[in-house]
Amino acid sequence: MEKIKQPSVAGTFYTADREELKRQIEEFAAQSKNTYKIPARAVIVPHAGLIYSGRLAYEGISQLNRNLKNLFIFAPAHRVGFSGIAATSYDFWETPLGKIGINKQINTELIEKFGANYNDDAIAPEHSLEIQVPIIQSVFEDVKIIPVLIGNETPDKIEEIISYYYQNSENGFVISSDLSHFLKHEDALKIDNYTANLIETGTANNFSHQLACGATGILGLIQFANKNNSSMIRIDMTNSSAVTGDKSGVVGYGAWFMYEGEKNNFLKEYYSDFILDLCRTSIKSQFEKDQIEIKFPQVFAEAGASFVTLEKHDMLRGCIGSIIAHRSLIEDIVINAQNAAFNDPRFNPVTKDEIPDLQIAVSLLSTPKPMTFKDEDDLLNQIQPYKDGIIIKDGNYQAVYLPSVWEQLPDKKEFLNSLKMKAGLAPDYFSKTFEAYRFETVYIK
Repeated sequence: MEKIKQPSVAGTFYTADREELKRQIEEFAAQSKNTYKIPARAVIVPHAGLIYSGRLAYEGISQLNRNLKNLFIFAPAHRVGFSGIAATSYDFWETPLGKIGINKQINTELIEKFGANYNDDAIAPEHSLEIQVPIIQSVFEDVKIIPVLIGNETPDKIEEIISYYYQNSENGFVISSDLSHFLKHEDALKIDNYTANLIETGTANNFSHQLACGATGILGLIQFANKNNSSMIRIDMTNSSAVTGDKSGVVGYGAWFMYEGEKNNFLKEYYSDFILDLCRTSIKSQFEKDQIEIKFPQVFAEAGASFVTLEKHDMLRGCIGSIIAHRSLIEDIVINAQNAAFNDPRFNPVTKDEIPDLQIAVSLLSTPKPMTFKDEDDLLNQIQPYKDGIIIKDGNYQAVYLPSVWEQLPDKKEFLNSLKMKAGLAPDYFSKTFEAYRFETVYIK
């Protein structure tokens, strides 16, 4: 006899009326701001009432590859406390949209291989699992779910499960989590942006359940992404005040998908034309009276560092950039493009007549990493020509060379000596306080 999980929060977290639910999800699809067309296998989505966070949850789940056959839902326990992770003994999960199958084989494996326990008492009333199911049903025609409720457990366990099942390309993963809870709107924006930066930079330090109720699941996915050279790409962020208008106590929501590769490579592959057009538009805007409004994918709202280089007839015309990501990438590119055109102290400002002749290149920088060395020879041995950008620093002296400089200075010793001179140091200078950092760039021209 089939054991069916009946809906527990239909009528509260979402409508119990089938047709109304279908219409609501269709509206989410129509309202979707998601412009990414890359099928993913792992997403982070919110789990509040559909009226508040449903659009964002839909955008995240609809980012998933439609060929997936199994979807894990990792969600935090809100109503019943327990240790470890909980699986369900149900065969099907029912919502007003009908039944969806539960993969019993994987359920059994979770218990035998990963120490899960059947705990239907905890799973049955849990909204953080159930709220995802109607959206999954509306997006996928043929998929089974594996609900996993997280109690008092470590992110390592979630990473372990994801690592094991990610080997099968038919498996996908939904991490269910809201962000900040019941802060004033202004405070929530600050906290949620901080949380977003941790997710997007793959930083596990200082991440806590005060930032996101599904922190364990999020951290498990971040750890997996870090070990597999993958990146979390922002889909969108909002909070409950967008629906209620009440900013006195809001709940924050965010959605991300995991891209199998470096974020800067993602930007180059899909948004090279946009980035170059953005630079040209931002330069031209300085000659226009009307302010130009630019619509951009939310990945450009993530913090990023860039250099913008201008050439005219193959001669340098300006180059300004950021070494460290300290503002949104969209701001960084716009400001650096304008500064390269008008505020590079080595050149006169670009004139309007010059714009058609400008060649534009953009370098997207990775996060600089400190280098450890015992002397200058040791430093030189570690430097990788044509790959490494190098930052040197000693007291108030600092300079940076992009990897593109290797084209003019292919010898490591000459490269480093020239960089010292750029910083205002003698070519043969070295000290115990000398610092060096390496970074890589993705080059768009």
